[in-house]
Formats: sequence, C-alpha cells, structure tokens
Amino acid sequence: MIQSKGELRRTKLLERIKETGKASIGDLMEATDSSIATVRRDLELLEKSNKIIRTIGGAIYDEGSGRNAELAFAEKRDVSREGKERIAAAAASLVEEGDIICLTGGTTTFLIARALKNHQNITVVTNAVNIANELFDAEGVQVVVSGGVMRHKSYELIGPLAESVIEKLNITKMFLGVDGVSQEHGFTTHNELEARIAQLFIARSSKVYAVYDQAKLQKTALFTIIPYDKVTGVITDLDDESGD
Repeated sequence: MIQSKGELRRTKLLERIKETGKASIGDLMEATDSSIATVRRDLELLEKSNKIIRTIGGAIYDEGSGRNAELAFAEKRDVSREGKERIAAAAASLVEEGDIICLTGGTTTFLIARALKNHQNITVVTNAVNIANELFDAEGVQVVVSGGVMRHKSYELIGPLAESVIEKLNITKMFLGVDGVSQEHGFTTHNELEARIAQLFIARSSKVYAVYDQAKLQKTALFTIIPYDKVTGVITDLDDESGD
C-alpha cells in the first residue's frame, strides 16, 4: 500500500518519538522539515489513534496498555450512567443563587451542567464546548467559555488562550472531572494540557469538589491534577465517600 506524504511524515514523527520515548515540537519540526502548525496537526492525529500522548512541549510515546487508555466522550457517555446522574444531582444541590461554578470536561460534569439548567442567577465557567452548548438555552445561567484549541476526545479547550482567560476569573465552586482516583497519585487525567487547565481553574476557585463514579476508583491516568487530600470534598456514587 502506497502511503501519502502526510502518512510518511507521521510515520517518521512516530519513529522519532518512539526512539527516546518523548520528543519536543522543535525536534519534530527539524526531523520532518515541517512547520510548527503541520507538526501540531500530525500530533493531534497520532494522539487520536492512541499512539502518543500530547504534552505541553511535544509528545511522549504511548505503548498502549489498553486498560487505562483514554476513551472519547461518546464512548464513555453511558458508562455508569445512573451513578453519574446521582452525582450530578448531589453536585447541583450544593449550588446556590449567585454562585460562579466551574465545570471541567467529562461525562459526569456534563450531567451536572444538565442538572443546573433550571437554576437561577448563576454563572457557569467551562472549557468544554459540549457543556457550554448544553446550557445555551438555560435562561437563568450565564455561561463563560475559556477559549482555546479543542481536543476532540474530550471537547475541552486547551492552550495559551484558555490559560490567559482563566487567570482573570474568580470561581465560587469548582466541580472537577477526572479519569482516575487513588490515594497515592491523587486525581489524575490522561492529558497534560487538560491537567494544566484544571490546575489553573483550581487556583482560582474557593472550593473544589472532585466528581467521579466508582469505575474511576484505584485507576491512575498519566498526569496528576491535584493530590487526593487537597480538594474540598468528593462527590461519588460510592457509599463510603461523600461531598462536603
């Protein structure tokens, strides 16, 4: 089978990343004699195929163990749906009139957004375009979107534009979606850029609640967002843990 010019370039990129386990954008530009925009597009395509993991300065090789691989939003939307809806209802019950709420991306936080649609006089700040879209017709909810470049798997906006907006915000309560939860590694996510955005939101929030269903417990994704004991509380569908 004859490979296209783009496929040949991405094969070369992947080989370069695999050689040392990681590579910077500058290294990849030099290796393929490509522009920064081309390298970024190629990295996005390689990440979609689960061959690499994007980082702030480039990419690292993902050997793909499979069990903890990142799933797209559509693939995990209906997993543990009843538990996630209970979490969403509990989270929404903590929201009061006048609150400025932050929702990061995720299937549980998406359901929290849905549960907030009938609230009055609140503001929801999010970096997830599907959450913003869910709230577009909620008359009592003002929606603030961070801006940035969208990741297709999570619909989250990332990058310098998102960071510059978040640094100017003041948030009452944040609901943090995660990919893994453990005492040792804390609350984790698959993508470094999303972890960075979440950390900036945390720094601007008075209270931070991690929201997760039992399927996330004792799983660890690659990047730690925040240690386990540094959040205000957790909201989960487990009987032995509750939000505060």
